[in-house]
Amino acid sequence: MKKMIVGVANIQSNESLNIVAFTLGATSLKMMSLALSENVVIGKDVRLNIKATAVAIAKNVRGDLSYSNQLKSRIVCIEHGTLLSSLTLECEGRHFESIITKESAQRMNLQENDEVIALIKANEIAIAEVL
Repeated sequence: MKKMIVGVANIQSNESLNIVAFTLGATSLKMMSLALSENVVIGKDVRLNIKATAVAIAKNVRGDLSYSNQLKSRIVCIEHGTLLSSLTLECEGRHFESIITKESAQRMNLQENDEVIALIKANEIAIAEVL
């Protein structure tokens, strides 16, 4: 699990549901949460947990996707195992990881320095720490 530091940009709440928007340079991330600490306020920096297995990869995508988090990224490193491939991605100067099947990485012909879109569902992001 990779932890990424971002700034809280916006919070929308309705009953117990919260949608929190974060800034990552010029990119925006969104998190959906049922519980939100009172320490999470606009302007604060937080450390996010992003599970590597929850980061999908798109290459040469056309059309609309429902993913709130579509991060234009560059593949920095690829390590192939027997069944899985680990991709180190860079977005806005920050590194994070995606773990996908080796078959998918080969089918997509993923290479280091490829430009891809990292897709992360809003419910797959969690705040690990308020800084």
